[in-house]
Amino acid sequence: MSVQPVLAPECLSLSAESVVTTVIDARARNLGGFEVRRVLPSAALRMVGPFTFFDQMGAVVFAPGQGLDVPPHPHIGLATVTYLFEGEVSHRDSLGSFQPIRPGDINWMIAGRGIVHSERTPAAHRPNGSKLHGLQLWVALPRADEERAPSFHHYPGAALPERNHRGVQLRVLAGTAYEMTSPVEISSPLFYVDAVMAAGSELALPGGYAERALYVVDGALRCGAEQAEAGRMLVFTLEANVILRAERATRVVLLGGAPLDGKRFIDWNFVSSSKERLEQAKHDWKERRFPTVPGDEVEFVPLPSSY
Repeated sequence: MSVQPVLAPECLSLSAESVVTTVIDARARNLGGFEVRRVLPSAALRMVGPFTFFDQMGAVVFAPGQGLDVPPHPHIGLATVTYLFEGEVSHRDSLGSFQPIRPGDINWMIAGRGIVHSERTPAAHRPNGSKLHGLQLWVALPRADEERAPSFHHYPGAALPERNHRGVQLRVLAGTAYEMTSPVEISSPLFYVDAVMAAGSELALPGGYAERALYVVDGALRCGAEQAEAGRMLVFTLEANVILRAERATRVVLLGGAPLDGKRFIDWNFVSSSKERLEQAKHDWKERRFPTVPGDEVEFVPLPSSY
């Protein structure tokens, strides 16, 4: 998904005893008639482990004839990770990939040295209107992989490990957590988990990772003195024993991992350890040097005028 400029989040002050280091409330952004709730990057925190971008898409109800239309746009230096709770999106990219994304699937597109993709509501879903709700994250790549060849991988929901643990339905979307390992091929240590918690249920946050966070998709939970409702991210201290308790039926995603090997810069849709590389990518897109998307060659997202 294409990025717009970041707005400052609402952040809360925390007590010295809290296991929470940062609280970030999602900011509503309108992307051409489609609303997202942006969490990362923020003024308070740029990354959690290798995760450098976090958007909640919807939930939205499209009127008949309408739908999601994100025209072809470029990426470098990252992997896009798309996960839906509801609806369907057609993914196309400059490698020639065409893939419907349905609830429970993981779409993992590695941009490397450069890729272009589009995201649209399928034509068959438009006449009667449709719903869309999901998440899109970016995972910044290690330096050794920043200029790798681009690739695309799709993992159907049935391929992802899941189990019920004391009233919590757990699905490991990427990495390893709760004694389960996702088949998704990753470039650095991380975890990404979808947890549906019954009211009153408890869940321990995975240990063994330097950076950890959660985001409440729906419902409300408590962690010690801290409370989080839908649209809030909590980021936790290193090695703290964190127990989450659902105050009502709650859906939460857990994520984190090892810090990357050095600082990453974000500029529009590009991520890199080099500011010069970002400038080159912007110039290449402006001059239309990126490849086109087969089946979606007419439209494209222009480089913002501020550049």
